[in-house]
Amino acid sequence: MERFHHQLLLDAQAVEKKLEQALSHQALVGEVYRPQRLVQAMRHGALAGGKRLRPFLVMQTGALFDGDTNSLLQVATALECVHCYSLIHDDLPAMDDDDLRRGKPTVHREFDEATAILAGDGLLTFAFELLSDEKTNVDPEVRISLIAHLAKAAGMGGMAGGQMLDLQPETSSPSLDDIARMQTMKTGALIKFACIAGGICGGATLKQISALEKYGELIGRAFQLADDILDVTSSASQLGKGTAKDEAHGKLTQVSTLGIEKAGEMAKELVGQACDALSDFGERADILKLAARFIIERKR
Repeated sequence: MERFHHQLLLDAQAVEKKLEQALSHQALVGEVYRPQRLVQAMRHGALAGGKRLRPFLVMQTGALFDGDTNSLLQVATALECVHCYSLIHDDLPAMDDDDLRRGKPTVHREFDEATAILAGDGLLTFAFELLSDEKTNVDPEVRISLIAHLAKAAGMGGMAGGQMLDLQPETSSPSLDDIARMQTMKTGALIKFACIAGGICGGATLKQISALEKYGELIGRAFQLADDILDVTSSASQLGKGTAKDEAHGKLTQVSTLGIEKAGEMAKELVGQACDALSDFGERADILKLAARFIIERKR
């Protein structure tokens, strides 16, 4: 596990540096001007630390195919922009109404709601600007594929749609299957994209992409189960964000429905299945198997 933590830190540092450079106050060619307050809000939401697990998954699935590091880093940074946008909007009063994120005030608390909305919009659109750049891949077909897959993962049939479903249980009672579908969309879609993106960049075969997709789907489900368990068992100071939010809003989760013990067992089963999905990659996938274990063993 030490190898995993070391690589996770290295990839996180690389993405942090890339974001720091990309989200500069200096306007680029083709831009008129970057409003300072907007840039500050985007930086607040994107440079507040975090595990950077999704970028790690892009980098390490790409490493299976000896993908170009700079190309993978570009994709990883784009994905992290989408993830950070989703957190900024998720924290808004109209959504989860959170005051704390990664141990710091949420963007709408540090600035204001309108600025937070624009900061999220800015990060989302910037992600696709990054993917469209030739630095991502010299092959335009690869860039188009990445753009299309990320758009679907983040859109109405993915993360945004999952967030919509997440808002509805306050006035209805979803089944366990409904909850699982919502979580697969809201949380799992970007994780699954992270896993196939490395393969797309590295020229993986359809069979290999399918294996990575299955791995991503399974660890995405395990990730959400672990998140729900932590929401019940941890404190705000441990997580760096508010806890017991679902209970406070009267929302059902797999944990509240199944119980902590059974949910934990299910998460372990999902991790085992995820590791099995990588069997054709042999020892090269060992670090991804460690990542799957980390997902359910993490404390924040």
